[in-house]
Amino acid sequence: MSVIRQLRQIDADDAGVDIAFRADTHSGLAQPQKAVPARWFYDATGSALFEDITALPEYYPTRSETDLLRRHAADIAAMVGGGRAVVELGSGSSMKTPLLLDAIDPAAYVPVDISGDFLRDSALALAARLPGLPVYPVEADFTQRVTLPDEIADLPKLGFFPGSTIGNMVARTAVDLLRNWRCALGEGSLLLIGIDRIKDVATLELAYDDPAGVTAAFNLNLLERINRELDGDIPVDNFTHRAIWDDVHARIEMHLVAACDMDFTVDGRRHHMAAGETIHTENSHKYGPRDANLLLRSGGWTPLMTWDDADPAFALILAQATAFRSAP
Repeated sequence: MSVIRQLRQIDADDAGVDIAFRADTHSGLAQPQKAVPARWFYDATGSALFEDITALPEYYPTRSETDLLRRHAADIAAMVGGGRAVVELGSGSSMKTPLLLDAIDPAAYVPVDISGDFLRDSALALAARLPGLPVYPVEADFTQRVTLPDEIADLPKLGFFPGSTIGNMVARTAVDLLRNWRCALGEGSLLLIGIDRIKDVATLELAYDDPAGVTAAFNLNLLERINRELDGDIPVDNFTHRAIWDDVHARIEMHLVAACDMDFTVDGRRHHMAAGETIHTENSHKYGPRDANLLLRSGGWTPLMTWDDADPAFALILAQATAFRSAP
């Protein structure tokens, strides 16, 4: 198999805890509207729960995007060409990745994910399926600057950012991320990105609050992780999951709602929450066609082609790194 030593770009403290996780948790719980960034969902348990979510009938994004990749693989391959290093942002289980790799004849595959154990297992499984393909897993937070493996430095690159994960970020952060990856992938690079469309509220809310309670467990696991890794005593049973549509910001918001007044500690720091107060854990922004194109252009990418799915509405967009110009 072609998996080399996994590259790790995570800073941990003496206890092995991600330094950024500790800082984000303390900062977020100290704010008037408590919040913890969604990227901290993805420890090993959270990553496994998210894979369960993608299989739910209510969670249309995975189903729609997979169908788009299957139906338009030949068109994507014709536009992308062979010989590129595919760099996947937030690779997770890499479930959709073989559909892309089988179509485009890549030179290498670089999965980037924050969950190291999950990343290693997924990379090994994919390398076993495609034994001739060099695979260079990178354990890193893809929302920050990432150093790509030296082995792909001279290869043309295709960024692969599926799942509408870009929707987890507010516009400012999304543009910053796109700009960072425009620089990391370099001149002549391409980006294939999944974008979720605005649609009826009932479909959206059901996708993020399934009757089986898998999304609720995924959300609540964030508190379990804080307790496990940051010596917390948060009474997880006193929280409930809530998913609501915010029309002003065109997004689904996920919150953890305090069912009663409570006090708890994290790393010895005491926190109080009143009944009804929430911890904001995730945004899932949805984009119309013009919104998505403007977002990509703002981040240094020029849209080349869009493949849309009508039911429910979802899109795959292929974009090219915009050439730098000295004039507007």
